[in-house]
Amino acid sequence: MAIRPPENWRAGIAEEGRALAAGTLDPECACTAQLYPESLLQATEQALQTFEEDVSALTAPSDEQVIDFIKRVVLRLNAINEDDQHGGAGYCTEEREQLCEYIDQTLSDHGIDVTALAARRDINRAEITDTWRDW
Repeated sequence: MAIRPPENWRAGIAEEGRALAAGTLDPECACTAQLYPESLLQATEQALQTFEEDVSALTAPSDEQVIDFIKRVVLRLNAINEDDQHGGAGYCTEEREQLCEYIDQTLSDHGIDVTALAARRDINRAEITDTWRDW
Protein backbone atom coordinates (compact mmCIF):
# COMPACT_ATOMS: atom_id res chain seq x y z
CA MET A 1 0.00 0.00 0.00
CA ALA A 2 1.23 3.46 -0.90
CA ILE A 3 2.40 5.67 1.94
CA ARG A 4 1.00 9.17 1.75
CA PRO A 5 3.78 11.75 1.51
CA PRO A 6 2.52 13.77 4.50
CA GLU A 7 3.37 10.74 6.65
CA ASN A 8 6.98 11.02 5.46
CA TRP A 9 6.99 14.75 6.07
CA ARG A 10 5.60 14.34 9.60
CA ALA A 11 8.30 11.74 10.29
CA GLY A 12 10.91 14.29 9.19
CA ILE A 13 9.46 16.88 11.57
CA ALA A 14 9.54 14.38 14.43
CA GLU A 15 13.10 13.33 13.63
CA GLU A 16 14.21 16.94 13.60
CA GLY A 17 12.48 17.50 16.95
CA ARG A 18 14.33 14.55 18.46
CA ALA A 19 17.64 15.86 17.14
CA LEU A 20 16.92 19.29 18.61
CA ALA A 21 15.98 17.77 21.97
CA ALA A 22 19.14 15.66 21.97
CA GLY A 23 21.25 18.68 21.13
CA THR A 24 22.60 17.09 17.95
CA LEU A 25 21.01 19.70 15.68
CA ASP A 26 21.68 23.42 15.86
CA PRO A 27 18.32 25.23 16.26
CA GLU A 28 19.34 27.56 13.44
CA CYS A 29 19.42 24.58 11.11
CA ALA A 30 15.94 23.36 12.03
CA CYS A 31 13.52 24.16 9.23
CA THR A 32 11.40 21.08 8.56
CA ALA A 33 8.33 22.32 10.45
CA GLN A 34 8.44 25.54 8.41
CA LEU A 35 8.62 23.54 5.19
CA TYR A 36 5.61 21.48 6.20
CA PRO A 37 3.11 23.55 8.21
CA GLU A 38 0.16 21.63 9.58
CA SER A 39 -2.21 23.38 7.17
CA LEU A 40 -0.22 22.03 4.20
CA LEU A 41 -0.04 18.55 5.70
CA GLN A 42 -3.77 18.39 6.42
CA ALA A 43 -4.83 19.76 3.04
CA THR A 44 -2.52 17.36 1.20
CA GLU A 45 -3.70 14.45 3.33
CA GLN A 46 -7.34 15.23 2.51
CA ALA A 47 -6.67 15.50 -1.23
CA LEU A 48 -4.88 12.15 -1.23
CA GLN A 49 -7.57 10.50 0.90
CA THR A 50 -10.21 11.61 -1.61
CA PHE A 51 -8.06 10.26 -4.46
CA GLU A 52 -7.73 6.90 -2.71
CA GLU A 53 -11.47 6.72 -2.14
CA ASP A 54 -12.18 7.59 -5.77
CA VAL A 55 -9.74 5.00 -7.11
CA SER A 56 -10.89 2.26 -4.74
CA ALA A 57 -14.49 2.74 -5.92
CA LEU A 58 -13.57 1.96 -9.52
CA THR A 59 -14.55 -1.37 -11.00
CA ALA A 60 -13.27 -2.13 -14.51
CA PRO A 61 -12.41 1.52 -15.07
CA SER A 62 -11.94 3.05 -18.48
CA ASP A 63 -8.80 5.01 -19.23
CA GLU A 64 -10.91 8.17 -19.19
CA GLN A 65 -12.14 7.48 -15.65
CA VAL A 66 -8.62 6.89 -14.36
CA ILE A 67 -7.26 9.96 -16.13
CA ASP A 68 -10.13 12.03 -14.70
CA PHE A 69 -9.19 10.96 -11.15
CA ILE A 70 -5.52 11.76 -11.80
CA LYS A 71 -6.51 15.16 -13.16
CA ARG A 72 -8.74 15.89 -10.15
CA VAL A 73 -6.09 15.05 -7.55
CA VAL A 74 -3.43 17.03 -9.41
CA LEU A 75 -5.72 20.07 -9.66
CA ARG A 76 -6.47 19.78 -5.92
CA LEU A 77 -2.74 19.60 -5.18
CA ASN A 78 -2.14 22.62 -7.45
CA ALA A 79 -4.65 24.60 -5.40
CA ILE A 80 -3.03 23.51 -2.14
CA ASN A 81 0.42 24.40 -3.43
CA GLU A 82 -0.75 27.89 -4.39
CA ASP A 83 -2.74 28.55 -1.19
CA ASP A 84 -1.26 31.42 0.82
CA GLN A 85 -2.57 30.01 4.11
CA HIS A 86 0.50 27.75 4.22
CA GLY A 87 2.82 30.69 4.75
CA GLY A 88 4.68 30.26 1.48
CA ALA A 89 5.25 26.54 1.99
CA GLY A 90 4.53 24.29 -0.96
CA TYR A 91 5.76 21.41 -3.02
CA CYS A 92 9.33 21.42 -4.33
CA THR A 93 11.29 18.71 -6.14
CA GLU A 94 11.33 16.14 -3.34
CA GLU A 95 7.65 16.63 -2.57
CA ARG A 96 6.74 16.50 -6.26
CA GLU A 97 8.55 13.19 -6.66
CA GLN A 98 6.86 11.72 -3.60
CA LEU A 99 3.41 12.89 -4.70
CA CYS A 100 3.84 11.52 -8.22
CA GLU A 101 5.14 8.22 -6.88
CA TYR A 102 2.18 8.05 -4.49
CA ILE A 103 -0.32 8.61 -7.32
CA ASP A 104 1.35 5.93 -9.44
CA GLN A 105 1.56 3.46 -6.55
CA THR A 106 -2.05 4.02 -5.49
CA LEU A 107 -3.25 3.31 -9.01
CA SER A 108 -1.07 0.19 -9.20
CA ASP A 109 -2.28 -0.99 -5.79
CA HIS A 110 -5.81 -0.88 -7.17
CA GLY A 111 -4.98 -3.01 -10.20
CA ILE A 112 -4.44 -0.26 -12.75
CA ASP A 113 -1.58 -0.93 -15.15
CA VAL A 114 -0.03 2.54 -15.17
CA THR A 115 2.58 1.62 -17.78
CA ALA A 116 -0.10 0.41 -20.18
CA LEU A 117 -2.33 3.42 -19.42
CA ALA A 118 0.54 5.79 -20.19
CA ALA A 119 1.47 3.89 -23.36
CA ARG A 120 -2.10 4.17 -24.66
CA ARG A 121 -1.74 7.95 -24.24
CA ASP A 122 1.69 7.99 -25.91
CA ILE A 123 3.43 9.20 -22.78
CA ASN A 124 5.93 7.79 -20.32
CA ARG A 125 4.61 6.42 -17.05
CA ALA A 126 6.38 9.23 -15.18
CA GLU A 127 4.41 11.81 -17.18
CA ILE A 128 0.86 10.87 -16.14
CA THR A 129 0.46 14.02 -14.02
CA ASP A 130 2.35 16.45 -16.27
CA THR A 131 -0.60 17.79 -18.27
CA TRP A 132 -2.15 19.46 -15.19
CA ARG A 133 0.69 19.69 -12.67
CA ASP A 134 1.96 23.14 -11.70
CA TRP A 135 4.13 22.04 -8.78
